[in-house]
Formats: sequence, C-alpha cells, structure tokens
Amino acid sequence: MLHILLVFHLCFLSVIANDAQSNNLLETPHRYELVPQEPTRTSLTLRTRPTSVYRPRSHQALDNARQRSVHQKECSNELEWDVVDTLGPDIEDIHTLAQLARMSGNAYALPGQSNWYEVDQSWNTSFPIGWEDAQDGFRGHVFISSDNSTVVLSIKGTTIQGPTSKKDKFNDNLLFSCCCALVDLSWIFNTVCKCYSNHWRCDDTCLSEALIEDSLFYSVGANLVHDLLLLYPTSNIWLVGHSLGGALASLLGSTYGLPAVAFESPGERLAAQRLHLPLPPSHPPSIANTTSPFSPYSSLPQVPITHVYHNSDPIPQGTCTGFASPCAHAGYALETRCHLGKSIVLDTIGKLGWRVDVRKHVIKDVITKVLEADVVWGTDGKVVPEAVEEVDCVDCYKWEFGNYYS
Repeated sequence: MLHILLVFHLCFLSVIANDAQSNNLLETPHRYELVPQEPTRTSLTLRTRPTSVYRPRSHQALDNARQRSVHQKECSNELEWDVVDTLGPDIEDIHTLAQLARMSGNAYALPGQSNWYEVDQSWNTSFPIGWEDAQDGFRGHVFISSDNSTVVLSIKGTTIQGPTSKKDKFNDNLLFSCCCALVDLSWIFNTVCKCYSNHWRCDDTCLSEALIEDSLFYSVGANLVHDLLLLYPTSNIWLVGHSLGGALASLLGSTYGLPAVAFESPGERLAAQRLHLPLPPSHPPSIANTTSPFSPYSSLPQVPITHVYHNSDPIPQGTCTGFASPCAHAGYALETRCHLGKSIVLDTIGKLGWRVDVRKHVIKDVITKVLEADVVWGTDGKVVPEAVEEVDCVDCYKWEFGNYYS
C-alpha cells in the first residue's frame, strides 16, 4: 500500500462560534505566538494512505435531503453520492494516531499553556476557533501541512469546569442519552428536552426537533466545514477530536465524506439517526470485485470514520450509566455505545493492568500512557489492532421510541 509522509505546520483559524450567526473562517483573526512547552523535534510526520470515500454530489442536495427527512419524514436514500479517492490518515501507524491525539488534545488549550502538546516547533502562529467569546462551547484548531495538501480540524471535547462546561454538558446529554438525559425517574438534574412519554417511552419527533436546533454544536461544526471546503478546495480535509469532540468529528466526517479519527468518544450512531443525517449506503453501487475499498458484507453505512478507545474507559463503551455511576453523579447521561465507521479497541486492562475507571478517559492518559507507550496492542506483531465495525450493537434497548405526542 502506498504511504505518503506529511510534515505539518500549525495555522489556527479563528471564528466566533455565535449561535445566531454563521461562522466565517475568512474573518481576520487574532495572532498568538507559540511558546514550546517541551523539547521539540526537528520535524514530525504523519503517514497517509489512499482512502476511498462517499461524498454527496451536491451540498445543497444534502441539506435539502436532510430537511425533507426532518419535516416530511421522507427517506434520504435518493441522494446521489460519488466515490472519491483521497488520502486519509494511516490508522495502522501508531505514531500517526498519537500525533492526531495530540492535535485533539490541543483543542482544549491555547499555545503556550501547560496543557498544550508539542507537535512541531515550526508551528509558531495560532488562530484559535471559538476562543474569542468565553461562553462559546465549540472550540478547536486547524492544522495545515506545509504544502497545503492536508488540513486537520481538531474539535474540543467536554470541559467539566470552565466557561464552556454548560454548553458542553447540554450537547453531551442531548446527543448521547437515550431520552433527554432522563437516567431514571429519580433523576434530579434538568432534562435537555421534553420528549419523555412515561413507561420508558420517548417521542422520536420531539427528539429530532431538539437535536436540530441551531445552538447544537453539530450545526456550528457544519458551518466550519463549509468554510474549510471553501478555503481549501483542493486539500485533503481530516477531522479529529476527543470525547464529544471526536463524536462531532465523526458526525461531520460521515456527512461530508471526510476522514475522521475520534478518541474515547461516546457512541454517535443513534445521534446521526436522530439528526436525520443522510449517510452513504451500506454497499457501493457496484461491488462485484474483491478489491473494493468498502466492507463487502457490511449492513452499516460506509463512512471514513475510525474510533480509537481503550477498554478501561467506560464512556465509549456506554457503561458509565445508571443513577449510581460517576457520570450520572456529575449530571451526564452518556448512555449510547454504538459507533459509526470502524473501531480500534486497545486492551489496557490486559496489557497495562488497568481497571475500568472513568478517570482514564482524559486525553492526557490516552496520549502519554497508551498511544505513546512501548506496547504492541495488536496481534501477530502488529502494534495497532485491526479496525472493525461494531455490527451487533444496540443502543437503549429498554426504551420504546415512537410518535407518542401526535
């Protein structure tokens, strides 16, 4: 397989993630100087590999199909998709995964801060996304290769304490709970929507209407992706993120056919359904040959998404649930576990002797103790395990969903 090495420079594009306005990456940004926080290397490279993706033939048709699905309950299967050959990240290379995880971690910080992860000393100018308004929750950075061939959008995940924590929690509970963050009937926290219909029943239409509100981070991210596609029409665009940020990267990558890598993210497959996202078919138009880049026997949408998580973290596995869980105690209903695309699961329980602990969810541990550890995670001498689809996965099995409010 052909691999290409990319040397990246950092260019942070700044937007004000205003709920009421479209985000415009073309606005003149503020400038920040990077102060390296750890010893730098002369250059770092990311490995790429040829990747085939489904992309909507028309973004306008994509938006129209989604609106018809939301308002007229019409299936969006008639949307035309093109199979496009591009370069995606080499997910079999542990160094590439570690560098993408560092980019994901940097979405939580500004250059010069103690939690900034060094990637390349030549990245000396930053243009943060969404940092101008302290109350805005959608934040991140944009990384650009030195030849402008590849652009990486890194999206921030949840911050427990801080100015964005309220919006972060709202999006978490709306996207990853079974029904409006109602964990059980004794739930003391406010629900994020009013779709519960007694006896473990939840109204589907109500949920969809709640999720498509413009204040949702997905809508902000869609505007950013549109801007990036305008700014870099000939570049390969990748999306990365940790936790909530990774799930958003996956949802956006699935929508627009952009390779995405998500670290320790809750299951977002149910959120994609409720957002009425038009997704590619489960099989390409013609799959008569065995050299197809798509999974030939899959019943799942063929999206260019890779989830990376370890089995000591209960959040991506959907097990930090129930009223007695630490997630519920903090007011989070992170109940979904089914992911889009394929997943790489690292056995930290067997290889490192870890126990299941929500404190292992943090990106710092993922970077320094997992991805950059001297461990062979796969079988047959492979450092990275095979990425596989989560085929037999069911979310929210005890709930009934239907049209109960009509």
